[in-house]
Amino acid sequence: MGKVKVTFQPESIEVEAQTGEKLIDVAAKAAIDVNNLCGGLGVCGRCRVKVTKGKVGLSDKVTAKLSRKEIEQGYTLACQAEVIEEDVEVRVPPESRTDVQIQISDYVIASDEQAPLISPEYEPAPIIRPLSQKYFLELPHPSLEDCLSDLERVYRAIRKKIPEYPYMHAHFSCLWGLPGLLRANEWKITATVHLRDADCPMIRNLEGGDTTSTNMGVAIDVGTTTIAAQLIDLGTGRILGAQASHNSQARYGEDVVSRMIAACGPNGISPLTDAVTFTINSLIDSLVKKHKIKRKDITSIVAAGNTVMTHLLLGIEPCNIRHHPYIPAAARFPQFQSEEVGLRANSKAFLHCVPCVSSYVGGDITAGVYACGMHDHKEISALIDVGTNGEIVIGNNEWLVCCSASAGPAFEGAGIKCGTKAILGAIEKIAIEGDRIHYETIGRQKPLGVCGSAIIDGIAELLSSGIIDQSGKFIDLDHPLVQVVDDVPELIIAPSGETASGEPIVITEDDISNLIKTKGAVLAAVRVLLKTLQMDFMDLEKLYVAGGFGAHLDIEKAIFIGLLPDIPKERIRFIGNSSLAGARMALMSARAFHRMEEIANRMTYIELSVHPDFMNEFIAALFLPHTDVELFPSVTGKLKQGKNGFPPP
Repeated sequence: MGKVKVTFQPESIEVEAQTGEKLIDVAAKAAIDVNNLCGGLGVCGRCRVKVTKGKVGLSDKVTAKLSRKEIEQGYTLACQAEVIEEDVEVRVPPESRTDVQIQISDYVIASDEQAPLISPEYEPAPIIRPLSQKYFLELPHPSLEDCLSDLERVYRAIRKKIPEYPYMHAHFSCLWGLPGLLRANEWKITATVHLRDADCPMIRNLEGGDTTSTNMGVAIDVGTTTIAAQLIDLGTGRILGAQASHNSQARYGEDVVSRMIAACGPNGISPLTDAVTFTINSLIDSLVKKHKIKRKDITSIVAAGNTVMTHLLLGIEPCNIRHHPYIPAAARFPQFQSEEVGLRANSKAFLHCVPCVSSYVGGDITAGVYACGMHDHKEISALIDVGTNGEIVIGNNEWLVCCSASAGPAFEGAGIKCGTKAILGAIEKIAIEGDRIHYETIGRQKPLGVCGSAIIDGIAELLSSGIIDQSGKFIDLDHPLVQVVDDVPELIIAPSGETASGEPIVITEDDISNLIKTKGAVLAAVRVLLKTLQMDFMDLEKLYVAGGFGAHLDIEKAIFIGLLPDIPKERIRFIGNSSLAGARMALMSARAFHRMEEIANRMTYIELSVHPDFMNEFIAALFLPHTDVELFPSVTGKLKQGKNGFPPP
């Protein structure tokens, strides 16, 4: 196999590639993330790139997804185009990139369970004790009257600092060089103690002198699409900084099922584990450099992710998660030495993963439940994390019930003709006024496509304007914003002259159908849980919406199409990245981590794929807002006004 040079534009990044290598893999080596919803199968068409110099090998799938004109212009699919025996130059257009707007903020305070939650209404509680804590010890010199061993002398000194822990043990490596360390530093040392084991903490490291001022931790939200990290000063509890990035694992597929197929395929799990650790290490390196600390200052890492992502991070095979009866290798994970899984921190730092509940309700949801505080209040609350998998939890301080609905990737822009993720230039808001349409894009840039929040806006506006009916079908084909292409009606959001690609951006009737199915799965899951508990929407005293998607969601429009239950708006709260918030809380309070273990144990999981009511509820939810409109009295009132084109009943 020969070697050729591939240049990616507009960055002008040059990398060496082997002949036969796919362009998407070469782009990954150049640290250029390209959209790849299908895991390289060539069926999503999202990895479209333009070869501006040289030639590449093409497969039949390229001609199936691209027009003849596009191919003549040099366009190809990065996942299907192979490098051949000549140098090439490739331009990656903005719409094929994965520079997603990542949610790294939350509306939750760093606290422990004594002051459980929510933003400005509560004062932050003092840190009780972080998951790893440094103690400066001044040990008395040994004598014939005080002849304890060196290690017992260390134990005695620490017990005086934390008398509530009468039992503890030291990692065996602490004994290496211990006599010399104590005597060379005149019996003044710093001990790093990990409090993961509430009954018997572990002394993991001993250093000469007082190093208590440099005790750092990293909280990580290991998302399927994106990864976010926060650097925490464990001495003060202060968030020093945050970084986020697209998950490099995405080249193996945009959803967890694609990742599992790749991990259980001929190449094994290692490439996926390497990809996620590469992304996390990049974030850690950036935080270390920006805040002028050293990697050895990081003594503890807490990661929260769904069950599949946690398995892939730890290098654990997830193969049985996708096969009946859907059993993970583990739901509770022992503490790992960070370097064992390839994370760059102190060589003696521990990685702690927030416990999962089931195959499809993971540590990110456990962290979210703790972060919003619903586990600690008598009022009945619900947490909805809207994504490719819509996870729902309902409960209070006495019980918690959860489930996962395979909502599909429509909220991420997949399966939508002009859909895109929340990248710069994505249309995020839409309003229709008569024969005019108004839209807003992320970053105020030229529109590239529509993201999930805008599609919800568009459907609500179409329904309220009487352009579509409650089944999502276009009924006003004469409206100036409506056109019919290949017998499929569509709404023109941005004409070709306004867009970055020069092609019009539209929402089609098929797009509406896809999103109705997605919102229907989420609503059906909520309904099944409530019916199981003999409750209805109005029994929910609070509804927390987590994740980056919720940050751009219009509550009224989400209720109007039947994505969210019809309850008073003041009961609904967006809490941002609650997974990252929970991971941060676990870092800052060992007791918080222990409470998350209790929460995971308390949650009762309901498997919707075999639930007798789910399919009926799903079919009933394939309507705007629902087949039973009485479940949505606020929407019913608007429909009765006749503003949406339907005659009053």
